[in-house]
Amino acid sequence: MKSRYRLRALITAFVLTTAAFAGAPATSQKPEVLLASGKVDDAVASLRDRVSKAEGDAEAHHLLSRAYLALGELDDAIRSGEKATSLAPNNAKYHLWLGRAYGQKAEKANFLTATGYAKKLKTEFERAVALQPDDIDARSDLFEFYLEAPGIVGGGKDKAKAMAEEIAKRDAAQAHWSNARIAEKDKDFARAEEEYKAAITKGGGRADRWLNLASFYRRQGRFAEMENAINKAVAAQRKPTNVLVDAATLLYRAGRSLPQAATLVGKYIAGKDKDPDAPAFQAHYLLGQILEKQGDKAGAAREYQASLALASNYSPAREALKRVQK
Repeated sequence: MKSRYRLRALITAFVLTTAAFAGAPATSQKPEVLLASGKVDDAVASLRDRVSKAEGDAEAHHLLSRAYLALGELDDAIRSGEKATSLAPNNAKYHLWLGRAYGQKAEKANFLTATGYAKKLKTEFERAVALQPDDIDARSDLFEFYLEAPGIVGGGKDKAKAMAEEIAKRDAAQAHWSNARIAEKDKDFARAEEEYKAAITKGGGRADRWLNLASFYRRQGRFAEMENAINKAVAAQRKPTNVLVDAATLLYRAGRSLPQAATLVGKYIAGKDKDPDAPAFQAHYLLGQILEKQGDKAGAAREYQASLALASNYSPAREALKRVQK
């Protein structure tokens, strides 16, 4: 389970998850390799070329949707995702990621429009679960939707509890995570903490489970404990992966140990391998944010420029560069 995608930045009552990038047929380089290495412009160009030559290539449309999602180009992400699901209506993965695109669109829309996107999200998540009942990612995303979304769009705590029971039949560690989320929603913070810790134990001390606990501590304002959990996560991860970026993101959002946050992202960027969950253009942007928060505008500008060199249409980096160059 990728902690990065457990709706870590849910706004209002709608669901937000971001994407991991996986599995595409080989071109000169696989699109997911291009994205992970930071060459998102090349990935998009490659995929556009594929769909122009084979309009019925559902996987190419799906991967293109996920590339747009990483860039925050939501209308294009939805359009490509809808094309993928229309071409391959029984592919659970396609429905799951289209639902995630709808979730991001719902987050940014006004209330009336967001309601429509949230209902579409629910439909896609439920379809993904129906097609692949043992997919824990799909069930976990649907669980979070049920837990956080209002009844008007199909959410509800009873539905969330029922989904948590289904998760428990399939993954003991994720069941504890689900119970923690329910307890936190009920403001039973002592029980929530116990459940997050139980998820770590049942999950074999995995780094992402430690980050879930760290996120809980951040929400509680327990920053020393958050930093300790982050250190446990980093120690548990044997090679530079998205864990380093996620850990740095938590520190940045909490405004804590910014030099450590910069070091973690820098280590990831300097590493030979990149994780598809943390494309290099996003890592450079995060490092720029950290440096900017520390008052290093020149360093931040370099990182924003490095991000744009890899993803020329990445608007957060473009806007941030304008800000630091004023």
